[in-house]
Amino acid sequence: MTTPAPATSIEPRPYDHPDVQQLVEGLQELYVEIYGGRDDSPIDRSEFELPRGTFAVAYEAGEPVALGAWRLLPDGRAELKRMYVRPDRRGHGLSRLVLHWLERSAAHAGVTEMVIETNVAHDTAIRLYESAGYRPIAAYGHYADDEGTVSLGRTLDGAPTHGAGLAEAAGPSDGARTTD
Repeated sequence: MTTPAPATSIEPRPYDHPDVQQLVEGLQELYVEIYGGRDDSPIDRSEFELPRGTFAVAYEAGEPVALGAWRLLPDGRAELKRMYVRPDRRGHGLSRLVLHWLERSAAHAGVTEMVIETNVAHDTAIRLYESAGYRPIAAYGHYADDEGTVSLGRTLDGAPTHGAGLAEAAGPSDGARTTD
């Protein structure tokens, strides 16, 4: 079990923030390596504005190193999107840290269910989600008919008490310290 660097912080960012765009481009390059092309699922930046969703960027020593997002689906569930850790920072618990932050952020917004659509090619990601309590659910979303799609979901822990701000509700200080 490893821990993130003590200087790790997670900040909510808009979709068009340069750090979000830098990390999304790294993720798209990974998709090209794995699938031979970029992800073409539709993204509407307004879906990632609180309280309907957000992007979160993890920083170490001021450098963006990991990314994740959630958006509210029409049925009231939140969907995880764009989970990514730079290759040189993998294995330090950053995926779990970002995942926990996103879950707390969604719970703070009143969401009770979180889902993700991934692919059998992402076995490490599937193990992460399963270890965090995600279980198979009915296929949904852009890739629902793709035989390689893996749809997972889980019930979120209760939202924080009233009066807690997003930073307190979703910040990394509540300590997700484990491997990714």
